[in-house]
Amino acid sequence: MKYRTLRSFIRFVMNIIADVELVGMEHIPQGNVLIAANHLGRLDTAVLLYAFDREDIIIAIAEKYKNHPLFGAMGRAVDAVWLNRFEADFSALREILARMQKGGLMVIAPEGTRSKTEALQQGKMGVAFLASKSGYPVVPVALTGTEDRGIVKNLIRFRRSKIRAVAGEPFYIEIPKGRGREQAMRDATEEIMCRIAAALPEKYRGVYSDHPRLKELLTLKNN
Repeated sequence: MKYRTLRSFIRFVMNIIADVELVGMEHIPQGNVLIAANHLGRLDTAVLLYAFDREDIIIAIAEKYKNHPLFGAMGRAVDAVWLNRFEADFSALREILARMQKGGLMVIAPEGTRSKTEALQQGKMGVAFLASKSGYPVVPVALTGTEDRGIVKNLIRFRRSKIRAVAGEPFYIEIPKGRGREQAMRDATEEIMCRIAAALPEKYRGVYSDHPRLKELLTLKNN
């Protein structure tokens, strides 16, 4: 399946099964950029492919979907990097970084896997690592309405799902070398996750609900 064919197919299907609202897409630069999005359900990647009219997209997909009849075909169409979610997959990270150095739009979920609680889980440091190494600006994207449970329920009832994708403003991550590097990576990861949380309704904020940085961002947003 060619990428353009896949994108047309996704847009056709999504327009039938969902009402997709895209907010803040003007924040996304035309050049190199890293999209960091929360991960609620299996449609998350489809929503992002629906949203971005670009062919230089780099996507990491869980390795377990490699032989899936649908998601495997989608992954091959976008030349996805297959990622082992359950361990530090340095080989996949090196492959992602090599592709990012050639340019493009990188899409990745800092949580690493779908949230079983349907709210934010603890972010992993891979996104901060990739952002600091590549020099790409990070754009936080908050997704709602893609929960598998809700999508299936609506399909059974022949009802369209309400899906929303909100893009925040781009920002850069710099990680110093040497002493304090690991803590800086943790801090950068918290920054990414809190910026995603700030664009989410309260019930989706999960483990970041009471984070001091989130409270700062919400205060700035409301002023």
